[in-house]
Amino acid sequence: MAEADPKLPIPFKVVEADRIPSQRYYDEAFYKLECENLWPHVWQMACRTEQLPNVGDWIEYSNLGQSVIVVRTSKGIRAFHNACRHRGLPLTEAGGHGNCKTAGFICPFHGWRWNIEGKNTFVYGRHLFEERQLDEADLALRPCRHEEAIGCVFINFDDDAPSFADTIGPVLGRLEKRGHSNQRAEWWYATELPANWKTAMEAFMEGYHVMRTHPQLQQAAPMLYNMMYGMDTGGIGVPMNPNLSIKDNIQAQIKHLGLLSEGMSGMVHEKEVAIARQLADVPLPEDPQQALMTWFGIVQHQIHEQLTARGENVPDLNALAVSDPLNAVEFLFPHYFLLPFFTSTSAYRIRPTGPESCIFEIWSLTHFAPGEDPEPVMEPTVLPYDSDLFPPIPRQDYSNIPIQQKGLHAKGFDFMRLSSTIEGLISNYNRIIDGHLEGKPADRLASATHTLGGNFDGRIHDYDF
Repeated sequence: MAEADPKLPIPFKVVEADRIPSQRYYDEAFYKLECENLWPHVWQMACRTEQLPNVGDWIEYSNLGQSVIVVRTSKGIRAFHNACRHRGLPLTEAGGHGNCKTAGFICPFHGWRWNIEGKNTFVYGRHLFEERQLDEADLALRPCRHEEAIGCVFINFDDDAPSFADTIGPVLGRLEKRGHSNQRAEWWYATELPANWKTAMEAFMEGYHVMRTHPQLQQAAPMLYNMMYGMDTGGIGVPMNPNLSIKDNIQAQIKHLGLLSEGMSGMVHEKEVAIARQLADVPLPEDPQQALMTWFGIVQHQIHEQLTARGENVPDLNALAVSDPLNAVEFLFPHYFLLPFFTSTSAYRIRPTGPESCIFEIWSLTHFAPGEDPEPVMEPTVLPYDSDLFPPIPRQDYSNIPIQQKGLHAKGFDFMRLSSTIEGLISNYNRIIDGHLEGKPADRLASATHTLGGNFDGRIHDYDF
């Protein structure tokens, strides 16, 4: 990716790391630059590998007018740009899926056909075309770069971009050790939000909003959140209420886990909450902080032991807490989130549909014993963003995001004011976006992207691109 002309600076660039210009979230010219200079060069989560269990299974992924077919062949997964080599019609419908092992991909316009390896197998009226128009290599479907990781297929339209692993950095290895490649989706929801894609994403880049946006969580474990955000001492303290007994504090933690699980499944799974409830009365040290740490260690051990006994291939949580710790939210630039807690996960994907609209999707992911895997979830359940059918936590977030988008237009509101210690992720990824828009060297952008791993509730970083 060549460096941009320095005479043409990008509009509304972040020049003070803790102040993000509001126009970035609705300006047409800025959005156009993202479409042209960001999205064609980044790794996008296209689908889950479990959606392609058999040879010939395919699924379509699209974003900003670019469509890709991801298909399983006898040699593994491949990805192709979704365009007939004759007149350019898409070979599959948007959001479609199916199996084409026998029939291949057939253009609905003139019936030209390609097999799952991308080779052209039929041209109607071949004699009508010059021989150079029918060259086998020239007629083959154009491959799209792709990589598999953490149970997903990621695609990139830039053949020269650093690899997915080199872009995301060390957090990818920590996620793989958690067994994310073994997880399967229980359900998949989608909605269209009347908000810029970055507005939607930034609601999940810090936990500072819990007190007001998710009061049920704050009320269940007030000391936990006050320790992180509410104390003038900078969060020094223990996540236990000193006015309650250790037993009552443990009950409060169990209630908190239940609220995290409510409707979400993946973030804290019901089966994990059930195990925690079994341990409400285990003997614990008298020191409150030590008691809580001991209890969580017991819970994590029992989750591993009991789910393993059921045949689930789950990791040793206590060992990973030492060797490969993860944050409550992990962000994979530019548009994919994972929310791991114990052995299950919630996943979010955001795609822009305009300067002030985006598609927001949620998956519940968990492990299953062999033979108990559910059928792959091939399509999302699409709901209005204000639907009562969404779980309580995203429903509360969705109530804020559209009105924040309106507030960004307020006269005199020129920029968002960020905390440099707990809202750093918002600043960091915005400045990496600026680097893409300016055409900065890809290797430096990849190095900067590494800092986004583990940056939830994190600090602002300095970058050299």
